[in-house]
Amino acid sequence: MFDRLSDRFDGILKRLRGKGRLTEADVDEMLAEIRTALLEADVNVRVVRSVVSRIREQAIGIELSKALDPGQQVIKIVNQELTAMLGGEVLKLTYASRPPTVILMAGLQGSGKTTASGKLARWFKSQGRNPLLVGADLQRPAAVEQLRTLGRQIDVPVFSEADDIVRSGKGDPVSVAQRGLQEARRLGKDVLIIDTAGRLAIDEELMEEVRRISATTEPHYTFLVIDAMTGQDAVDTAERFHQALAIDGVILSKLDGDARGGAALSVKEVIGRPIAFASTGEKLDAFEQFHPDRMASRILGMGDMLSLIEKAEQALDQEQAEAAATRLMEGEFTLDDFLEQMQAVKKMGPINNLLGMMPGMPKELKGAKIEDDQLSRVEAIIRSMTPVERRKPEIINGSRRLRIANGSGTSTGEVNRLVKQFSEMQKMMKRFGGMAGGKKGKRRMPMMPPGFPGMN
Repeated sequence: MFDRLSDRFDGILKRLRGKGRLTEADVDEMLAEIRTALLEADVNVRVVRSVVSRIREQAIGIELSKALDPGQQVIKIVNQELTAMLGGEVLKLTYASRPPTVILMAGLQGSGKTTASGKLARWFKSQGRNPLLVGADLQRPAAVEQLRTLGRQIDVPVFSEADDIVRSGKGDPVSVAQRGLQEARRLGKDVLIIDTAGRLAIDEELMEEVRRISATTEPHYTFLVIDAMTGQDAVDTAERFHQALAIDGVILSKLDGDARGGAALSVKEVIGRPIAFASTGEKLDAFEQFHPDRMASRILGMGDMLSLIEKAEQALDQEQAEAAATRLMEGEFTLDDFLEQMQAVKKMGPINNLLGMMPGMPKELKGAKIEDDQLSRVEAIIRSMTPVERRKPEIINGSRRLRIANGSGTSTGEVNRLVKQFSEMQKMMKRFGGMAGGKKGKRRMPMMPPGFPGMN
């Protein structure tokens, strides 16, 4: 989402790096470019004015540091202000001493609220919690069925009205929410997530319904779900909902989209509430707590290695990774090992997202549209090989190559390329294995499969 803004900042800050001295004219020129970049990203005008003013105030009176040159110090200031714009710190959730912890989900129709409710329930499960979902969106019968489908996928129960009442559209959302709270206590659930009704536009009827549900259930957290693609409308929506409900945090949906990202950069400054979570893809596990400092680093082209390492730790079995690394250094790494590593990469999320987290990644590679089905094609080729061929790919001759290509739905050229690049990787890693392997017990990242642009 922030690719264009990141490109703009990269150009602005590149001119500052290594400068021995910054004049007031240099700072003003930089600030004019930052102002333009933020406005083009659809950031709220009030927010742009405030942020640029704070950067100027700090940059003009900058004291020379022994560790950093003036250009680096300005970059540090910009990084700090971007982090503050995005919320400053991660929202730390606390749980009710008398369960359940009640979460109220609010937002406009089409914002991704119901999907976000399911993703949030899955996230709580990953934290060792035992959630219950409540379908209180009775304006749209499909919403309850959608929530039930999500509940089945993540193995979380859903409480709502009976089917006939849902279909009639005559149920009472306040009553459903209240009874859902009672059901959570009866079942011993420690988190209750209430999905409320949305509208195509804000109206008083919507606000009154949500206010009544809030008054009845007394939520510990009220999250507003905002479609990150909606630009300045998202800021207006946040202000209206916050006036009615006292929002505790924002959940940004569709952060993986190609919109300009102004909503994410504006909402905290406007309503004074942080972005709590972000949905970064269509899959149910593409949902994470929002880290303002990490996002600011990514926007400024500094990468996000902490998130990358966390994803790797979740995807990788440490003992398997150690064993694979040892085999790699000793030249015994097989295509079976490679397939295992590739599946770990797939678990970490879309390849383009991972590339965006790597510091110093070339602009051309970050902008390359690397489709996840490229991984699937490589996987299909390996799975079409016999166990012997995976251990000894050098035995693959013309007839074997044709059989593998036919079995995997690929071409003999693709099979050739994979085998050749794997062989080259084996030779290189055996030669420099000591440098690549590192020390035992250190965090390991899965290897990027060969064949991607810039990776071979």
